Amino acid sequence: MEARALWLLLLVLALGSSGFANEYVGLSENQCKVPAKERVDCGYPGVTQEQCNNRGCCFDSSIRQVPWCFKPLQETECTF
Repeated sequence: MEARALWLLLLVLALGSSGFANEYVGLSENQCKVPAKERVDCGYPGVTQEQCNNRGCCFDSSIRQVPWCFKPLQETECTF
């Protein structure tokens, strides 16, 4: 039973660190939908997704020659 639990734990950790799930730590997915031309750099050369997210920033490496680690959009709340 212990070996089974260990394998399950390893599987969960591997999936979590593989980028399988595109998570935004403390941010909503909408906050990270910043058009490429409007991205404001929030990282440094060689920053990883984890390091970027720990800075409170979004990470998207799918578009070349634009910041991959960038400041999120600010969500606004309507108050009446």
